[in-house]
Amino acid sequence: MKLFTIETGFFKLDGGAMFGVVPKSIWQKTNPADELNLCTWAMRCLLVQDGDRLILIDNGIGNKQDERFLKHYHLHGDDTLEKSLAKNGFSKDDITDVFLTHLHFDHCGGSIDKLEDGSFVPAFKNATYWSNAEHWQWAIEPNDREKASFLKENLLPIQESGKLKFIDCVDGINFTNNIKIRFAFGHTESMMLPQISYKGKTILYMADLLPSIGHIPLPYVMAYDMFPLKTLIEKKEFLAEAVKNAYILFLEHDPINECCTLQDTEKGIRVKDTFKLIQV
Repeated sequence: MKLFTIETGFFKLDGGAMFGVVPKSIWQKTNPADELNLCTWAMRCLLVQDGDRLILIDNGIGNKQDERFLKHYHLHGDDTLEKSLAKNGFSKDDITDVFLTHLHFDHCGGSIDKLEDGSFVPAFKNATYWSNAEHWQWAIEPNDREKASFLKENLLPIQESGKLKFIDCVDGINFTNNIKIRFAFGHTESMMLPQISYKGKTILYMADLLPSIGHIPLPYVMAYDMFPLKTLIEKKEFLAEAVKNAYILFLEHDPINECCTLQDTEKGIRVKDTFKLIQV
């Protein structure tokens, strides 16, 4: 089994939205904002080579959206999904499984390519795409508050291709012999967090339950979350479990840190060490 960090570039989001009720005077110490109050965030994905399967967990924002859409998010950086795959000796055609933690555009936009004739096709032609029925239904019939994050051109072509499969919404269900699926419900309905057994350690892919180390203190909950009190409870439980069992947390949106471990302190659970995945 091998793991590869797949960087797909950076984008910007409003700092206040990313930290909810926490004042800017506090959160800007770890995540400084620009003159528009925007902070830089990574779109970091994970590639898992497990036996004869090559599993890509999330795939960034993609490149098929028009300039009007993309200018709101200030995409920047030299990394792309294709470059990162090639750097590790792979191409899109090698991917056997595309695992989507959830269907917000910055996590699944790379799933679908737009052709010159305007049609949409799966970007990973040999892959099965994985979601769960509860979240899929939530995404294709979105509520008014969240619908801007669910783009039909990212979703419906997956279903139309016949490559979509669902995972049962059961916490701890096996995806492979080395990957279990954990579920969280505060950010959005039935978000999936892969828990990976690797080199005798446990790596938990945090998706949007913990976007960055700046979000470790319990009240630091995104305004994007549909059910912030549920997120608060889930964070408390997951972070305590991570401390107790010495989990390594893989961070999808932290602009600097790929991975971290946690520790108990007088102020509560805080970061212990940060490091790159290759150091595990």
